[in-house]
Amino acid sequence: MCTEQELLDFMRETAYKPMTYKELEKHFGIEDAAEFKAFLRMLTEMEQDGKILLTRTDRYGVPERMNLLRGRIQSHPKGFAFLIPDDKEHPDLYIHANDMKGTMNGDIVLARVSAKNENGKLEGEIVRIVKRAVTQVVGLFHNHESYGFVVPDDKRINKDIFIRGEGFKGAVTGQKVVVNIITYPEGRSAAEGEIVEILGHKDDPGVDILSIIRKHGLPESFPGDVLAEADSAPDTITEEEIVQQGRRDLRDKVIVTIDGEDAKDLDDAVNVERLPNGNFVLGVHIADVSYYVREKSKLDEEAYNRGCSVYLVDRVIPMLPHRLSNGICSLNPQVDRLTMSCEMEFEPGTMKQVRHDIFTSVIRTTERMTYTNVRKILNDEDPEVTERYSGLVDTFKLMRELAMGLRGMRMRRGAIDFEFQESKVIVDEQGKPVDIVKRERSIAEQIIEEFMLVANETVAEHFHWLKVPFIYRIHEEPSAEKLMTFMQFAGNFGYAVRGKGNTVHPRALQTLLEEIQGTKEETVLSTMMLRSMKQAKYDSESLGHFGLAAEYYSHFTSPIRRYPDLAIHRVMREVLENGGALPDNRYDSLNARMPDIASQSSERERVAVDAERDTEKLKKAEYMLDKIGEEFTGIISGVTSFGMFIELENTVEGLIRLSDLTDDYYHFHELHMALIGERTSKIYRIGDEVKIRVARVNMSDHTIDFEMVDMKPRSGNRVNLVDVRGSGGFDRKRKNKRGGGFAGAGGRQAAGRGERGGRGGQGERGGRGDSRVAKAGDGSVNAAVQNDGGQGGRRKKKSAANKGVLEAQSNVVEPIGIQAPPIASGSPRARSKRKGDGADTVVAAGSNSVGTKGSASNGARLSESGGATDNAAPARRGKLDMWGLPRSGNYPKNADDGTDGTKPLGSRKGGGNGGSRINRAPKPFTKAEASVPKPSSDKPRRQRKPKE
Repeated sequence: MCTEQELLDFMRETAYKPMTYKELEKHFGIEDAAEFKAFLRMLTEMEQDGKILLTRTDRYGVPERMNLLRGRIQSHPKGFAFLIPDDKEHPDLYIHANDMKGTMNGDIVLARVSAKNENGKLEGEIVRIVKRAVTQVVGLFHNHESYGFVVPDDKRINKDIFIRGEGFKGAVTGQKVVVNIITYPEGRSAAEGEIVEILGHKDDPGVDILSIIRKHGLPESFPGDVLAEADSAPDTITEEEIVQQGRRDLRDKVIVTIDGEDAKDLDDAVNVERLPNGNFVLGVHIADVSYYVREKSKLDEEAYNRGCSVYLVDRVIPMLPHRLSNGICSLNPQVDRLTMSCEMEFEPGTMKQVRHDIFTSVIRTTERMTYTNVRKILNDEDPEVTERYSGLVDTFKLMRELAMGLRGMRMRRGAIDFEFQESKVIVDEQGKPVDIVKRERSIAEQIIEEFMLVANETVAEHFHWLKVPFIYRIHEEPSAEKLMTFMQFAGNFGYAVRGKGNTVHPRALQTLLEEIQGTKEETVLSTMMLRSMKQAKYDSESLGHFGLAAEYYSHFTSPIRRYPDLAIHRVMREVLENGGALPDNRYDSLNARMPDIASQSSERERVAVDAERDTEKLKKAEYMLDKIGEEFTGIISGVTSFGMFIELENTVEGLIRLSDLTDDYYHFHELHMALIGERTSKIYRIGDEVKIRVARVNMSDHTIDFEMVDMKPRSGNRVNLVDVRGSGGFDRKRKNKRGGGFAGAGGRQAAGRGERGGRGGQGERGGRGDSRVAKAGDGSVNAAVQNDGGQGGRRKKKSAANKGVLEAQSNVVEPIGIQAPPIASGSPRARSKRKGDGADTVVAAGSNSVGTKGSASNGARLSESGGATDNAAPARRGKLDMWGLPRSGNYPKNADDGTDGTKPLGSRKGGGNGGSRINRAPKPFTKAEASVPKPSSDKPRRQRKPKE
C-alpha cells in the first residue's frame, strides 16, 4: 500500500485531477481487502487532519491546488492573527479579527487568500478549523452569582470563558482555575467551559508559577508505568555488559565534567591530550541514554511528548525521571558510565581537523568540576583552588589553548557571536525573588561551549555523508526583506554590510559586530541584527546553520534533556553496530519518523522557552514591586511608536510610555528606531543611557512602567492650542463669543468686547480674523488671544519677559543625519512653524507669539513679528525667506535648501490666493498625538469684503 507521503506527492502533481477513492484504489493497485480498509482509514485521517480535502463530488485533492492554505494560527492580543503555512516557501497570511471565526492561538486551520494589501502582504480568511490546539485554559475566576467568567492568563486568548453556575466547583472570585472548554467561541458568543481544577488564590505562594505551568500544558509528574520502567533500570554497570557490547574502555583517561554548581544531570564529559607530533586530541563523551530508554517504550513515549526539560525560575521539569537523569545516566564522578564518544584530532595553529572517530565507550570521570573553580584556576589563579586540583591544572590550561584556537577558527569562518547579558532570578523557599544576578560567560563556559560545538558539527557531517535518517539543528538565512531593512538601518550609522545581491555571508555580519564593539551603537545594531534573524529549529534535512556559519550541525550533546539528541543516539548506535549502515526496513521506518520528531521537538522547545520567559518576567516584576519610586540608570533597549523599553543593570526591562514623555511631542522615526522631539529635536534611540524612576508594576500582565527623572511638563514649553479659528470654532457652545478664542496652556482667555474679534485690550476690529495666541511662558495672564482684523488694526504689545523663549529650538540633530531647521538666535524674523490639524501655528522666536494660519484658499497671511499690519506682509515676503534670509540666493547653500537632492525640512511651496508657505516635516514623521482634530462641521467661510 502507498504511504501518506506518496499519496500527497501524487496529488500535488500538475497533471493530477481530483479522484474518488475507487479511482485512487485502482491507480495504486490495491486489491487485498485488509489493505483496502487500511487505505480508506488513511484517507479519512488525512481528510480530518486537513492534509487532503473531500470535494462535494466525493473526490480527493490537496488544499494548495484548491487555493487553500493549511497552517497554524498565531494569535495577537489585539484580536488579529497570522497563519503560519505548512508550506515553508509560502509567506505568512494576515487574518483580520473579523475573519477569525472562533479560532484560537495554535489551531490548525485551512484558510483562503482573500487580498493583498498595499505593502504586498497577503490577507486571508479562515475556511475551516482542522484541529483545536487549546482545550484547557488557565485564568482568574470572577463570580457573578448565577454565572461566572474566567479571564485567561494567555493574553492571546482575548475573550473570557463563560462558566455556568453549576460548574463553579466551589471556586470563588480571585482564584486561579483550570477550565476545560466545552464549546468554542462563534460570532459574538463567548467560549463556554467548566472548572476542572482550582489552583488557589492568585496571591498564594507558588500559585503564580503553577498557573504558568498549567497555561503551557507542562506535565508536573510522571505516569506510574513510566516511573515503573525507570525503576527497573540498574544502578551500576557490569563488566559483562561492557564486553558484550564491544565498548571501548576509556576508564584510564583523565576525563572531567564541567557544569554549574547546582547541576545534577551531568550528560557531557571532556578530555584533552597533546600528541607527540604537537596535535591536540579532544574527546567529547556523552551519556548513552538511548541504551536505557528503548524505542517505543513508555519512557520513550513520555520523553517524546515532553520534548525537552524545562528550566523555570524555582524548579526544573525534567524530560526523564530523576532515577535516570540524576542516576545511571548522569556522568557522576568516580563511577563507570556508558557513553557515546567523539574523538577529534586538530593541528595546532590552523585548528584543521585531521581525523575523527565516533564509537561507543565506557568512562569513569576523574572529577566533577564547576565553572567557578575552573575560572578561579585559569583566570584568578586562586592558590587554594589551584592546590586542591593541582593534578588537573595543566589539563585545564591545555583545554583553554585548544578552545581559544577553535573559537578563533570559528570566527575566521564567519560565525556570528552575540554577547547579550543573561541573568538568573534567585528566590527563597516561599518562591519570593530576593536577588537578580548576571550569568557569567567566563573562560570555563567558553571551553565547554567550543568543545560541544565542534563535536556537534563533526557528528552531523559524519552521518550526513553516511546518508542515514538523522535530525539536524538548522538556522536558515534571514529573509531578503529583513536583511535589507537591517542593512539600511546600519547604513544610517555609517556602517556598510557587504553582500552579493540579496544575500549576506555571516562573516560580514560578524565583521560588523567587531567594528561596533565598545561603541555607543553596539547595543542598537546587535539587537536589530538579532531581530532580523530567523529562529533555529530541528529538521530531518541538513540545511546548514547560518549563525554558526556551519554547513552541518546537529544536537548530539544533551540526550538527558533534549529528545532530538536521544533520537539520533539511537541511529548512531544502530549504525555503529551494523557496520556503518542501516537495514532496509529500519531505514524506511526511521526516515518516515524523523520529520515528525523534528517538528515535535521544535514545537516543544518553543513552549519551554515561552514558559521560562514567563516565569522570569513574573519574578522580575515581583522583585521590582518594592522598588516603586526608586531611581535607576538604564539603557534604551527598544523603541516603538508607543514608547521605549529601558533595561536596567540587573536586566529588568520596563516601558516608558509616549504619553509620559511630557517635555515635548515625540514622533517615532521607524528607519532610525528613534523618538524625536517635535519642538526640541531631542532624540531617544536604542543604546542611549537614561535615568528613570519605577512608576508602576502590573502583576497581572507582569509588566513594569518607568518614568523619566526630571521630566518637565509639556505645558510649560509649548502652547496647547484648543481652538484659534475666530468665531467659527468647532465648539460654539463652549466658546465665549465675546472673547474670540481660547488662550494657550496656562493662559487666560482674552476678556475682549464685541463679537467681531472683540477688544484684545485696545479694541481691534476683526473680519475673518487670523487669530494669534500669545504663549503664557509660566502660566501668567500675559497669554491672550489676539485677532488681526482684515483691514489692519492696532496690535497689542508683547511682554518683554517672554522674549527669546523659543531660541532653544536650534538644536542640531547630528547622530542620525537629521538636521533641524536653523533658527537665527535673536532675530525677530526667525521663525519655526508646526503643522497642526486645524491650523498652522507660527512661533516667532523673539516675540513669543503664536500665529495661526487658515487654509490657503482663504488667503491666509503670515505677518512678521514686528510688522505693522498684514498689508505690509507681501512686500516683506518678497525680500526675505521664512528663515529671515534674503531671497536673492546669495547666501550659502546647505542641506536644508534641497541642494543635495533631498526634500528640505522647511521646503517652500506656494499656497492659494495668499501664497502661504507650508513648512513640512520629514516623511517618516507623523502628526503629534495631541494635535487638535479638525471638526467635521468646520467649513471654510467666505472672506468678508472690506468696507469702503
